[in-house]
Amino acid sequence: MSHSIKSVLLAICFSAALSASALATEQAEELPAIEVLLYGDSLAAGYGLAPEEALAFQLERQLERQLEQHLAGGPAVNVQNGGVSGDTTAGGLSRLGWTLQGRVDLVILILGGNDAMRGLTPAQTEDNLDRLITELKARDCKVLLTGMRAPPNLGTDYAAEFEPMYARLAKKHGIALYPFILEGVAADRSLNQEDGIHPNAEGVAVIVNSLAPLIADLLAP
Repeated sequence: MSHSIKSVLLAICFSAALSASALATEQAEELPAIEVLLYGDSLAAGYGLAPEEALAFQLERQLERQLEQHLAGGPAVNVQNGGVSGDTTAGGLSRLGWTLQGRVDLVILILGGNDAMRGLTPAQTEDNLDRLITELKARDCKVLLTGMRAPPNLGTDYAAEFEPMYARLAKKHGIALYPFILEGVAADRSLNQEDGIHPNAEGVAVIVNSLAPLIADLLAP
C-alpha cells in the first residue's frame, strides 16, 4: 500500500473518530437534566447538617460523576430535597400531592423510621407505603425504596413484622430496593451526630457511596 493511500485512510479514520466524539458530546448536551426527588423524613431532610453536607447535595454531585461513566459529558442531575424531619408514612402520603410538582424521573423513598420510633403498627406503615408507591407509579415515576430497621427496644416480634415489609413492597410493585438506608453507618459513633441516630457529613458520604451506583444504573440513558 502506497504512502499516499495510507495517509488518506488515516485521515478518514481520524475524521470518523472526531465525528463520533462530537456526536456523543452533542447528544449529552441535548439530554434534559435528570430530576430526582428525595422524599422522606429527617434522613432525607439533612437534619443537623449544613446544606452542602446533606444527602441531597452529596448525592447530586456523586450521581453526576457516576453518570459520566455511562455517557461522555453526562447529563445534569438535580436532586430535590423533599424531606421533612419527623415525617411518618402517613405524613408523607398526605403531602405527596403538593410536593410532587413538575417532572420527576426518580423518587427515592425514605420513610418508616419515625413510624417505628412511635411504635405504630407495621401493617399501618406498610399500607401507607403501598399507597405512596402506587401513586408514584401512577405518575410515571421510577421509585427506589429504602428500608429501615426497627429500634431494638421494640423487641424481636415487632422487628419481625416491620423489617420484611420493604422487600415485600419492592417485590409487589417491581421496584428497586436498598434494604437499609443506614447500612455501614448505624451504630458507628464516628459516622453519627451526638444523638446517635442521624448521620454526620461523613456518614452521609458512606450512604452516598453505596446508593449512587444503584441510582446511576436506574437513571442511565
